[in-house]
Amino acid sequence: MSDFDEYIRQGEPSQREKARIWQTAIGLQDVDGLKPSGYLRETAQRHIEGEISIDDVRPLLDSYYETKNKREESEERTEEADKVSAAIATILSEKSFTFSPDYLISIHRRLFSGVYKFAGQIRNYNISKKEWVLDGYSVLYSDAYMIRQTLDYDFAQEKAFSYEGISLGDSIRHIAGFISGIWQIHAFGEGNTRTTAVFAIKYLRSFGFNTDNGLFKEHSWYFRNALVRANYNNLSKGITSTDRYLIRFLRNLILSENNKLSNRELLITP
Repeated sequence: MSDFDEYIRQGEPSQREKARIWQTAIGLQDVDGLKPSGYLRETAQRHIEGEISIDDVRPLLDSYYETKNKREESEERTEEADKVSAAIATILSEKSFTFSPDYLISIHRRLFSGVYKFAGQIRNYNISKKEWVLDGYSVLYSDAYMIRQTLDYDFAQEKAFSYEGISLGDSIRHIAGFISGIWQIHAFGEGNTRTTAVFAIKYLRSFGFNTDNGLFKEHSWYFRNALVRANYNNLSKGITSTDRYLIRFLRNLILSENNKLSNRELLITP
């Protein structure tokens, strides 16, 4: 990432924008413990320098992996990180946005096409995930047979909400609630956090926020853990959901504040 940092510090405006986008795309792979390859970083650098377009990146990656023989699981996960990073960079480079559940679904399809067979498909089975931050417990995700209805409801409620006359702090708090809500639905079998993050960045841009997306470079795992804590209740243990951690992240993202983002602080102890 040091090369990308150099572009941000001393590059031309277009190079700085591209470098920030790639830092976000690569950083978001940390939410699933994935690390892109050196080839992806080299290809991203070629894009930043204007040697190739963003549309050239994915075909180059496809050709690169087609030449490899049968790979071990670790290499397959690197391929996932590379291709998803490229897709994120492509979407974040676009100026278009549509506020709808279908757009969220289309983001998942574009991110994971050629990676997951179920890319862009709403899951039809119920899930649970043991979370480190919850000491092995899981968030209660949406019932599979209510996902589409729940997405439609949440989007309709948000679309009907008026931000007129609301303070910036209260606006951020409301947006945090909407983002954590669509993440809790967990509409897809895998890739929900990366999909939610990309949608959130595009949504925040639609409000005119110049977001510091480089925050995902080092704190994408915190972002996921903050979403977990915003959606977990266990009253028998005195634990209630809280969005304060997600709000800290968003305030850093939107307002360039310097709130401490520590995963240890989010950890629920037995």
